[in-house]
Parts: sequence; structure tokens; C-alpha cells
Amino acid sequence: MELAVESIRNELAKLRTGKATPAILDSIIVDYYGSKVPLKQVANVSAPEPRLLVVQPWEKSLLSEIEKEILKSDLGLNPANDGIVIRIPIPQLTEERRQSLVKVAKKVGEDGKIAIRNIRRDANEKLKKAEKDHDISEDSMHTAQDDVQKLTDDFIKKIDEILTFKEKEILEI
Repeated sequence: MELAVESIRNELAKLRTGKATPAILDSIIVDYYGSKVPLKQVANVSAPEPRLLVVQPWEKSLLSEIEKEILKSDLGLNPANDGIVIRIPIPQLTEERRQSLVKVAKKVGEDGKIAIRNIRRDANEKLKKAEKDHDISEDSMHTAQDDVQKLTDDFIKKIDEILTFKEKEILEI
């Protein structure tokens, strides 16, 4: 369940908000001497200002490749290459785009909740099987199922808190 929550955090970090965060570029894959590698393995990505990302590759020969990959991505960003670093201004989001990002965030959150519920179901099935095989008593099974339900509720609450925070961040102007 902890892995499901961590996965949700990672997915939501990739969603673009009005602020510049290096995690936005985590999905960018660059061709580095014939092999595909994540951008953060070939360049330093920083956010020196709230609306600006700066990508500084470790090799200047990668500048055009990185710029090309950012343009090809579905992030809607326009990088500016000055020969040393790539500056990426983060444009203001339109209200319509904000609403669609909130919907995407809610879908990611719902997928996480489904994963947690599936884990609960699997745990309950194992408990029922253990009781059926007489490995544990019926009382122990019910107590364990209650514990599993409490854990499930706690993790779903964590996801709701993460979603609420992300929604506020997206809708913030």
C-alpha cells in the first residue's frame, strides 16, 4: 500500500502546474550515444525562478537533442537554447487546462485507491484461506481483517490528502 501511495506521488509530481519543478521533465528520454537515457542522467535540471526551468547538459553536444525531445513531448513547453543551457519558461495555465489537469490528477488518485483496494482484497483472501486451512482461528481472521481495513482506510486518506494538495497547487494562479 505504501508503494501505491509513493507511485501516486510520483505520477502527480509529473503533472504540470503553474510552478516550475524539475520533476516535470522526468518523462523526457534523450538519445545518448545510441542508448535512450532519462534527461536527469545527462543534464542538471533546476528551477532558479518559479516560472523557469534551466537544463544544463554535461556535454554541449546534447543541447540540440535535449531541445528536440522537449519539443516532441506533450508538455507544451518551448525551450530556448543559448548554446550553453536550455531555458524553459513555464507559461501560465489557462482555466480550461487547469480543470483538465485536475481531472487527470483525480484519475491518477482513483487508480491508486483501486490498487489499495485490490491489495486489501488479496490480504482478505489469504486470511480466509488460512482460516479455512485451520492455520488461524476465526476470531484471529476477523481481527486481522479489521486491521487490514484500518490500514486501507489510512492509505486511502493519505491519497485524498495528496490529491487535495495537488488540486490546490494546480488551481493556484
